[in-house]
Amino acid sequence: MSTQGHNWTRQEKKEGEEEDPLDQLISRSGCAASHYAVQECMAQHQDWRQCQPQVQAFKDCMSEQQARRREELQRRKGQTSAHH
Repeated sequence: MSTQGHNWTRQEKKEGEEEDPLDQLISRSGCAASHYAVQECMAQHQDWRQCQPQVQAFKDCMSEQQARRREELQRRKGQTSAHH
């Protein structure tokens, strides 16, 4: 197994350093807590198979968030096309 790839430990942001776009996306999604639970589990066990409940909770949260976003976009699309 490669040591390259996703860094499972949460690193402190340095002064003036830009936030990771993925972190920004997760923060806006409202699913950050479940994302960090996955990261902590991975840091502890080093085996994603032992972290399936956390992974599933994060996945469910993100799916719900994406569905809400799609509904919002559909609503906006309907509103803008009604104005033309």
